[in-house]
Amino acid sequence: MAEEMEMDLVEISPNAQPPVCRIVDYQKFLYQQKKREKELKAKAVKMVVKEIRFGPQTDDHDYNFKLKHAEGFIKEGCKVKAYVFFKGRSILFKEQGEVLLLRFANDLEEIAKVDSLPTLEGKRMIIMLSPKSNKK
Repeated sequence: MAEEMEMDLVEISPNAQPPVCRIVDYQKFLYQQKKREKELKAKAVKMVVKEIRFGPQTDDHDYNFKLKHAEGFIKEGCKVKAYVFFKGRSILFKEQGEVLLLRFANDLEEIAKVDSLPTLEGKRMIIMLSPKSNKK
């Protein structure tokens, strides 16, 4: 039948009993499939990661300023990657950096959840926060 219509016989579901086939133009079928996949990919939610940088001895005013920015990012639905950057000998203040990041996570606990606790990677101590889902 497919040859008479000058079309292709395409196996849709090979595992079914009996296997399901369809008579279609194969090139058009592939095009439609790619188009569907592209639309699904476009509709997928893309997570944006915003970074906030601290020094180990960040002052309260600067901390509060950056905290407000982080709140805004989280309310927009972005993930926040906060890190303390240690320059030179300031790596001696690792504890201060960890305390700062834990305080940051604690201040944002109402609107964000902690993805990873503070970890030291090279000269950076990093913590990841993502928005809490409001679906209850």
